[in-house]
Amino acid sequence: MIKRYTRREMARIWEPRAKFAKWLEVELAVCEAWSRKGNIPKRALATIKRRARFDPKRIDEIEKTVKHDVIAFLTDVAENVGPASRYIHMGLTSSDIIDTSFALLLKKASGIIIEDIKGLLKVLKKRAFEHKKTVMMGRSHGIHAEPVTFGLKLALAYDEFRRNLERMERARQTVAFGKLSGAVGTYANTDPSVESYVLRKLGLRPEPVSTQVVQRDRHAEFFTTLAIVATSIEKYAVEIRHLQRTEVLEVEEPFTKGQKGSSAMPHKRNPVLSENLTGLARLVRGYAQSAMENVALWHERDISHSSVERVIGPDATILVDFMLIRFTELMRDLVVYPENMKKNMDKLKGLVHSQRVLLELVEKGVTREEAYRLVQKNAMKVWKGKGDFKSLLLKDKKVMERLKPRDVERCFDLKPYLKNVDYIFKRVFKT
Repeated sequence: MIKRYTRREMARIWEPRAKFAKWLEVELAVCEAWSRKGNIPKRALATIKRRARFDPKRIDEIEKTVKHDVIAFLTDVAENVGPASRYIHMGLTSSDIIDTSFALLLKKASGIIIEDIKGLLKVLKKRAFEHKKTVMMGRSHGIHAEPVTFGLKLALAYDEFRRNLERMERARQTVAFGKLSGAVGTYANTDPSVESYVLRKLGLRPEPVSTQVVQRDRHAEFFTTLAIVATSIEKYAVEIRHLQRTEVLEVEEPFTKGQKGSSAMPHKRNPVLSENLTGLARLVRGYAQSAMENVALWHERDISHSSVERVIGPDATILVDFMLIRFTELMRDLVVYPENMKKNMDKLKGLVHSQRVLLELVEKGVTREEAYRLVQKNAMKVWKGKGDFKSLLLKDKKVMERLKPRDVERCFDLKPYLKNVDYIFKRVFKT
């Protein structure tokens, strides 16, 4: 069974208490590093570790006066620690704590999203093999082209989300950088060894060169990756929406007992899940744009990025987590109608085999231009409702001068469209 992460689990990462816990974790690790260097007495460090705690309500109360969340946090912690609190935050600036803890939070959120994608891949693979040879109409420009299989569509989705998994793993690495280099990144009042110790302990890497902040191109890459994941979901949601249209009805979202599709029309069964995913993808792309805007800050730092990240950090990760869970369940329970796929494939009365006829004529020595003209002439008759394609070809003297009836029959066989499906599946699934 797929490991299911709920929106609540992702949301807990972004709760104020969880954020302050990360801030305290960073501050305590810094105190440890200073103590190892002899700058904080061991007894003071023990007191700090034993007594350091915070109260979100008290922090809010203090912030109303000081108008600075990190100062409010440090004040609250100091009230609990007592005189030894003078060693806390030594040599640091607020962004040292904020950016390093933000990296920890994004790294943790990434882990959930990565597991979500892995769960989706399992479902896509299972359903792809289930419909490996389920023949359906391939479409280009929304118009019937040539036969494909529904399994190939699912294999396509699998391959894309495998790339999304790789992207997400890279994005987690890209954003997992902290900094404890002080007010403008020069280590003027701290020591690089403190940063090295702390970040190694926290599982982060040091920003090679920083200003007051970790550079926001890292975060832009992270949120852009989320946007790509969301857009991939939208891509297949749009496919489902088309395939569920009444005139097509080749697949359908699950319609559960007691579900209702319309307040006015009791017959309705709408692709609401896919439509919902389409809309949410637009939001996530908007967050990516906001992250891009955060890259250009004034000089060594301004605060314009901060308000943005307080929104897009929680919102984008929670939304993508939700979207992946919803899409996984949708694909797991998607209803497939092979009989409708066959009916739709037959609607053009054999025209979908036109390329096979064209190539057969070329094989028999007809120029490509002439072969195209002969095939298109008969195809257009079918478009106008003047018969089926095979019968018209068999009656066309110019065509039959080059082809035997069995040659024409062979052109209408589905086997050529399926002969390399196994090859494609081996390439995608490495089996």
